[in-house]
Amino acid sequence: LNFILTNRKINKGKNEKMKVILYMAMTINGYIAKENDEAPWSDEELESYSEAVKKFKNLIIGRRTYEIMKKDNNFEKLENPFTVVVTSQKLNSSKNFASVQSPKDAVKLLKEKGFKEALVGGGSLLNSSFMKENLIDEIILDIEPKLFGKGIKLFAEENFENELELVKTKKLSKSVLQMHYKVLK
Repeated sequence: LNFILTNRKINKGKNEKMKVILYMAMTINGYIAKENDEAPWSDEELESYSEAVKKFKNLIIGRRTYEIMKKDNNFEKLENPFTVVVTSQKLNSSKNFASVQSPKDAVKLLKEKGFKEALVGGGSLLNSSFMKENLIDEIILDIEPKLFGKGIKLFAEENFENELELVKTKKLSKSVLQMHYKVLK
């Protein structure tokens, strides 16, 4: 009887929906980076993002974001979260790293690893693909007091539409505002 009850608990946990949160910093006009991939965000924003990654202990990113973060040694600064890169290229897996082909595969892998929440950290194409597949439950945006005339948008052009509900706002500094939304489904 104990074995049956244990199995039911295990199976129940595997069938629970994982909460997926998109967390991005952006300019007031919706850019997450300049055309050259530079993202000159404030210390307050970087600290807030770092705290979120450390809390979740995981991060889902696209290949381009992965390459930028790897070059800048950002994974060590974030205490080496379990990182899932969504890419069509095959990358070598390790203890804290895996690559998958789709957003659904990323969520499935993190769920199999025992995570209850997933943190999506961009970029633009990845953000759109998660939205298009209706996988995002919440969006946290750190809005920097900057404008870029050109750059990388929060979402790449894709065919999706969602209604959001504002959960809370928070000032990260005198000029940086954090907006937390729930995606209505």
